[in-house]
Amino acid sequence: MSSSNTTAPDTSPAGEENDATRTSPGQIVVRVAIIATMGALAFGYDTGVISGALPFMTQGPDQGGLGLTPFTEGLVASSLILGAAFGSLFAGHLADKYGRLTALKGLAILFMIGALGSALAPTVAIMVATRFVLGLAVGGASAIVPMFIAEIAGPNKRARLVSQNELMIVTGQLVAYISNALLAHFAHTPDVWRWMLAIAVIPAALLWIGMHFVPTSPRWLASKGRMEEAREVLEKIRSSKKQVDKEMKEIQAQNDEERADVSWSSIWAEPWLRRLLLVGMGLGFVAQLTGVNAFMYFTPVILKSTGLGTNAALTATIGNGVASVIATLIGIWLVGRHGRRPMLMTGLCFVVLAQVLLCGVLTMLPSSLLQSYLALACILMFLLFMQTFIAPVYWLLMSELFPSHLRGIMTGTAVCFQWLCNASVAFLFPIALAGFGPYTFMLFAAINVMSLIFVAMCVPETRGKSLEQIERHMEKEFTPDEPARA
Repeated sequence: MSSSNTTAPDTSPAGEENDATRTSPGQIVVRVAIIATMGALAFGYDTGVISGALPFMTQGPDQGGLGLTPFTEGLVASSLILGAAFGSLFAGHLADKYGRLTALKGLAILFMIGALGSALAPTVAIMVATRFVLGLAVGGASAIVPMFIAEIAGPNKRARLVSQNELMIVTGQLVAYISNALLAHFAHTPDVWRWMLAIAVIPAALLWIGMHFVPTSPRWLASKGRMEEAREVLEKIRSSKKQVDKEMKEIQAQNDEERADVSWSSIWAEPWLRRLLLVGMGLGFVAQLTGVNAFMYFTPVILKSTGLGTNAALTATIGNGVASVIATLIGIWLVGRHGRRPMLMTGLCFVVLAQVLLCGVLTMLPSSLLQSYLALACILMFLLFMQTFIAPVYWLLMSELFPSHLRGIMTGTAVCFQWLCNASVAFLFPIALAGFGPYTFMLFAAINVMSLIFVAMCVPETRGKSLEQIERHMEKEFTPDEPARA
């Protein structure tokens, strides 16, 4: 029976699921995914809301703003990304040590502190500090939420449920764009940006409350030697005793082979773990160096260069959010039916094509309404294939690739590198655009061709395997003395 100690982290899986006997296993797993992805919704909202808040924050204090300069505006925007890099790095380690549930509850509190702190910030310094705190929560959620869902879901549901994480991210961004536009139009107050930022408390509160009604990860319990508790959870979230027995046998066998040491030194001591981590970090490079956030952050700037007005350019940003949500829905449908590698490679091919076409539109056509519409069409084409074929697969692979006893720390490290790539693109894109103009998109296209080669040569296929089967496959694939057979 599970322990009754309520002070230790993640100690009472049965107690957390008191109504499990009244709910079907499938419904419990879906409920876990919905509640956990409140963290992804907060992630998306907090990354999207700043685009609408910054113009109001640049106004002087007498007009309700903070008087941001270009330098402090960059600090406010980038502080969240920097915090996310640290958050993803250390949250994974905490999730391995204290459990996925405990870590997510802590992140929900950080979300609320960061959201309220930034909404009430009286000075630029406090704004930067609270946005950094918010970034810690965003980065932690980006690492832990997909991992937690993957450990709860079975092999047949894992792709669809984990991909809902990406759907909630882009939905959060879309909600931010729409709420920004509505508040700016209807809330006739100079400090409207504070209301924009404060809304982020809502998904954070839902995450904290919801985490009290979901079961503990059975794989985390097993990694701590709590096999009976792990079985109790599996009996609630699997449809048959045969399935529970099979899964417990795989988990037990894998735990017997693994060392208890959970540290970066244990990763570097094993060549196959080092190589696997490098592949995970490489996937973060692939995802961010597509240039996706150059479009998400700077679409208005790109469109204004074609002669489009400011209001029309801002409206087009909502179009980005709508396209991303639709594309992600398509991606969730596809990812359960097709392999991870083919989807990544298909997406990269069309991303390259969209960027080449965009460069052609911006360099070969005169500034006109036609050029504006064609440029927007290229951007939407890019987002369609990026959010359908690449982004959902990236987050899915982050939840699958790494062994259970090191999943938190390795996922956190790989996602941290992804955030650093994100920050690099956000920082360098305006500089590149000023120096190279539209040919910047040809540079992205060239990088994406290299990413395509990397995916074809280095990224393994994980579709249709349990997490334990993936782990054994990864060890064979990346052990130098034991190359995987074709």
